[in-house]
Amino acid sequence: MAGLCGGSLCTLSGETCAATSERTTLPGDWWAEGAGVSSGHSSDEDREIRLERRAKRKNKEEPVTATKAMKPSGGANDCLATDPSALNATLMEQALSQKNLQRAWDQVKANHGAPGIDGMTVEQFPDFVRSPQWAAVKGALMAGTYRPQPVRRVYIPKASGGQRPLGIPTVVDRVIQQALAQMLEPLFDPGFSDYSYGFRKRRGAHDAVRQAREYLKQGYSEAVDMDLAKFFDTVNFDILMQRVNRKVSDPLVRRLIWRYLRAGVMENGQWSPSEKGVPQGGPLSPLLANIVLHDLDMELEKRGHKFVRYADDFLVLVKSKRAGQRVMAGLVRFLEKRLRLTVNPVKSKVAPLNQCCFLGFTFRRKKIVWSDKSVAQFKRRVKELTGRSWGVSMDYRIEKLSEYIRGWMAYFALSEYYRPTPELDEWIRRRLRMCYWKQWRRCRKRVRELLKLGVSERQAVLTALSRKSYWHLSRTMATQSGLTNAWLKSQGLVSVRERWIAFHYPVSNQSGLPKP
Repeated sequence: MAGLCGGSLCTLSGETCAATSERTTLPGDWWAEGAGVSSGHSSDEDREIRLERRAKRKNKEEPVTATKAMKPSGGANDCLATDPSALNATLMEQALSQKNLQRAWDQVKANHGAPGIDGMTVEQFPDFVRSPQWAAVKGALMAGTYRPQPVRRVYIPKASGGQRPLGIPTVVDRVIQQALAQMLEPLFDPGFSDYSYGFRKRRGAHDAVRQAREYLKQGYSEAVDMDLAKFFDTVNFDILMQRVNRKVSDPLVRRLIWRYLRAGVMENGQWSPSEKGVPQGGPLSPLLANIVLHDLDMELEKRGHKFVRYADDFLVLVKSKRAGQRVMAGLVRFLEKRLRLTVNPVKSKVAPLNQCCFLGFTFRRKKIVWSDKSVAQFKRRVKELTGRSWGVSMDYRIEKLSEYIRGWMAYFALSEYYRPTPELDEWIRRRLRMCYWKQWRRCRKRVRELLKLGVSERQAVLTALSRKSYWHLSRTMATQSGLTNAWLKSQGLVSVRERWIAFHYPVSNQSGLPKP
């Protein structure tokens, strides 16, 4: 449960950690310079002397390999060079400051990530930090000898089919990466394009979709929809480090970023090296992805194109199909030659904007609407949560269904098309009535439950004796007059329509329907 640091086992630790119900607060001496440090490490001057000696000894011991000799000037080779005179740079010290580390830990804790290859969970981290080895990790980071652990390979299903690989770092490495990201973001983010919306503060996918709609209103109806094939898995290390080195002068930070890139992957107990790519799952990955694609933004701005980008998903808006084909050919050359990224020719296209899907939305009559794929995915998930064969209580089923609807509408309520929302509500309520009818099973149970809900005895008996399908009987007078909309709402069911109205009309309490 630790990070490899110069061949030795290194862990984070401190002396005290006061925990509250809301937030684990790390006291001043928790990340302190001298926490757990022996008297031989108390002198900063002695430490610098030791660092210089170690760097000189390392330079003598390490031979110049063919890989190092072939690295281009200004690329990853520069980040590995250890200049003892540059060890006084302050960026690493700022990243390891008490305040920054506390912020990093708060963020990692809030994300509730899965454990890495060491098996340590976020909940176990405070106890782990109390052990007397934080000084070893901090000393290794300041000396440039810290070795991150490999990431744990996991796969998640993709919306378009197949699986997406993720790399889960250990909790220790996530805290360090988050601390680095918090220091690097102020260096890079101010220079990013105003039309880049992915993984940036006070910007999001909704802003990107609204910007695309504004271009459509201005008459830019044709879209160059580019798809980068496995972008996060194909980022070139040298190209990335060249761009990092433009603004990061601290060799310790350069070296650490390089080692995170080359930490490797652990899958099924087998370690494999990382030759390219930025593993999705670490706090540094989003920032590094924006750094790589910043050159693309600058090229598009230089050419005067109307574009919008969210991470590796971007659109370029033009006024004619011929102009779009010309822009697409130029972008393919730029991406493949300058950034060494691969464009997926099957998924990339030039088409009217209303035929493109951007971040789960499309456009109809200059309005933002759900894409057909997004609605199909929503219905498929609702069917899973309302499946008749799922042997759970109805209270638990409604709880999970409402959680999903809340999360889905928190993002997809951006759609300006009202009409589908009542239809979705009707369909969801009918599926729940079907689940209740299946769960009651026996005729006497059905009659008894319907009578409790106020259904007439005649209607209850006739419906309970029917041999028609569950789906058919979920839309009868007995089930609809018993399991009413208000009753289902009292059981905790969330309404898609009400969520849509609350998003678009947050101030006023609408009693009637808004105009579609």
